[in-house]
Amino acid sequence: MNSNTANVIQQPGQQDATARGAPSTAEVLVWDPLVRIFHWSLVGAFATAYIVEDDLLGVHVWAGYLVLTLIAVRLVWGFVGTRHARFSDFVRSPRVVLHYLGDALQLRAGRHLGHNPAGGAMVVALLLLVAATGLCGLALYGTQELSGPLAPLMSGLSPAWGEVFEETHEVLANLTLAFIVMHVAGVIFSSLSHRENLIAAMFTGRKRSGDTEE
Repeated sequence: MNSNTANVIQQPGQQDATARGAPSTAEVLVWDPLVRIFHWSLVGAFATAYIVEDDLLGVHVWAGYLVLTLIAVRLVWGFVGTRHARFSDFVRSPRVVLHYLGDALQLRAGRHLGHNPAGGAMVVALLLLVAATGLCGLALYGTQELSGPLAPLMSGLSPAWGEVFEETHEVLANLTLAFIVMHVAGVIFSSLSHRENLIAAMFTGRKRSGDTEE
């Protein structure tokens, strides 16, 4: 299938199960360590920043720095990383995404070893939303606290801009949370549809091989 075929693990009875139409029990490495570390680190950093808000401003700010650093690393890895980490592997046109969603609603969407078209679109949306939330937070921090890397650019702005950045930062954070909820719902739906634990796969990096559209 790809360069990761060397990682396939054969399980007893695989051929018999496949012959009966059951999902293959062979596994292949899909998500590399960097993707997995990025994913769960971003979950932790965003959750920390969202929960503490202004009550622990220092923690909130450093969690935001971590979020932006993770996003920057993931953007680079999206061009030079392993096969399924690359944007070219999962970014599809809106037409393809809508077609996939239509098939999914009719429970006939094909299984993908990497991100499916809808999952790929969600990855892009979340990367953009989280990045925008973090950058807006930097602008807010520079305006209200005169601190952070954007402080020199924000020092001459009127206090009204601080209110604009604050409102925008809050709206973006809540919108990101809404997309995260949709993302989790999609993962659960896809896991049930294709009878595989996608959450566990993001920990182990492995998914079953075969019966995919790739």
